[in-house]
Amino acid sequence: MLRWLIGGGREPQGLAEKSSVQTIGEEQIQNPYTELLVLKGHQDIVRFLVQIDDCRFASAGDDGIIFLWNAQTGEKLFELHGHTHKITAIAPFSLSDASGENNQLILTASADRTVIVWDCSSGKQIQKVSCFHSTVKCLTVLRRLDVWLSGGSDLCVWNQKLDLLCKTSHLTDAGISALVELPKNCVAAAVGKELIIFRLIDRPEGWNVLEVKRLVDHQDNILSLVSVNDLTFVTGSHVGELIVWDALDWTKQASECSFWDSSLHTDAQPEIKLSQSPNETSVQHLTSDEECVFAAVGKGIYVYNFQMKHVIACQKTAHDSSVLHIAKLPNRQLLSCSEDGSVRIWELREKQQLRAEPVPTGFFNMWGFGRANKQANQAAKKTQENTTMYFLELVGDLIGHSSAVQMFLYFGELGLATCSADHLIILWKNGEQESRLRSVTLFQKLAQNGGSQLKF
Repeated sequence: MLRWLIGGGREPQGLAEKSSVQTIGEEQIQNPYTELLVLKGHQDIVRFLVQIDDCRFASAGDDGIIFLWNAQTGEKLFELHGHTHKITAIAPFSLSDASGENNQLILTASADRTVIVWDCSSGKQIQKVSCFHSTVKCLTVLRRLDVWLSGGSDLCVWNQKLDLLCKTSHLTDAGISALVELPKNCVAAAVGKELIIFRLIDRPEGWNVLEVKRLVDHQDNILSLVSVNDLTFVTGSHVGELIVWDALDWTKQASECSFWDSSLHTDAQPEIKLSQSPNETSVQHLTSDEECVFAAVGKGIYVYNFQMKHVIACQKTAHDSSVLHIAKLPNRQLLSCSEDGSVRIWELREKQQLRAEPVPTGFFNMWGFGRANKQANQAAKKTQENTTMYFLELVGDLIGHSSAVQMFLYFGELGLATCSADHLIILWKNGEQESRLRSVTLFQKLAQNGGSQLKF
């Protein structure tokens, strides 16, 4: 079903207190997503979306079913049944056949303690692994080594044929919650508040996985983990700690632990609180580019610059509830979604710099005070010129879901896909672009009919 999206400001949630979240009116000039396509099929919370190629993606969630969709048309391509419990992890990967062609596959893990490999072209189940002693919470494909990893109560290494190459001993009952690939055939695994570095070794006698280091700098459970490049990766914890790590020697390069301090952020609203709720400082999600890491922290979003080693912009109350996912878009834009059911577009902009005050003249100059003031003024002006200030401006508010938006996928010109606890997936489309495409199609039909009256 295709319908128009009506943009507008959001009403404050709850009667006890007024929301301090920034709002945007009906005139959302910079928001291109003015049409939406609602995709139905799931019977429970949809938690995962993964991109298969330029126009296909898969969705999965608590109903244990995986759907494959066409991102351009919204067509349901396949409905994959094989798990008996909710999906806990999903990862796409490609497998080269004898002819050299790449077959697009997806891995899915479930609370039923199985992992299944699916063929995206046929929708068929290729293989199923049922030897796990606990739920697999994360899946990672290491393309450089042509293997994939499963993380749970232990770390397992598999080849493309799903042969178990090696695994670690039992780690903890909590197990591995996140994995990220590092250089030198290493991976970082989040296990509670610890970060464990493993190295994979391929020897003639077989594979092995060795624990090489444990990093215990976090004070609480690590919730998010992202690789920036071959030199850097970043972690975030339940109590708002963000740590920047060297990916080669695994030393701490920088950290940010002041997300809870409202005095540091210009957009903060005055609050009186006896204690800070952990959910308000929890780092739910991280993403990055070469310059910055973008963090979803509590209800807010933060931009941390690697070179400056501090937060350069933030919206402490970007949403009415916790922000669950964040992504960097082209043209210095950010996208965020929240438990409040909204999806918002932000633009990172530079603040206008204030000019330095003129040097005082008169009586004080006679005694040399003016020179000192002039030097101080010049130093302040130089510092002001060299320090660029930024802020996040709300440029779009996408309201279509009735419950928590879990995550999204950005498909460029094809639009945006979001999934939610309301069991729905929504494809958000560029309204002007879709209108032009319909006009082109209409003229093509007219030309084919020789300009005669169209038949519908």
